[in-house]
Amino acid sequence: MDRAQFYSPRAGRLIEASQRVEARFAIGDVVRHKLFDFRGVVFDIDPVFAHTEEWYEAIPQDMRPRRDQPFYHLLAESEDSSYVAYVSQQNLLEDSAGGPIDHPNVPELFETFLAGRYRLRRSLTH
Repeated sequence: MDRAQFYSPRAGRLIEASQRVEARFAIGDVVRHKLFDFRGVVFDIDPVFAHTEEWYEAIPQDMRPRRDQPFYHLLAESEDSSYVAYVSQQNLLEDSAGGPIDHPNVPELFETFLAGRYRLRRSLTH
């Protein structure tokens, strides 16, 4: 299988991944966590786990996600706070609520919310 590498500033190292990874969600999609009561909008995607080992080891062993799947960076909201979350594909569902995300950084990255998803600001696209 062909492999590729990318540098993860968060992990502080090169990460190896398959050249073909299928992400279920895209930037701008609104998602919900399967286990915890929060939802968010995807603003970046790692093809495989690309965070620190300390972060990974802090997850209880019986709940640790596989490393060989996409991980999503989310502007997340719960009932009482807004934050940035890093979540494995196996723990995300399409959000059925369909409403916008109330996170203070959404306007910095996205222009509009239409048909259940956000459109990335034109100035941030290639």
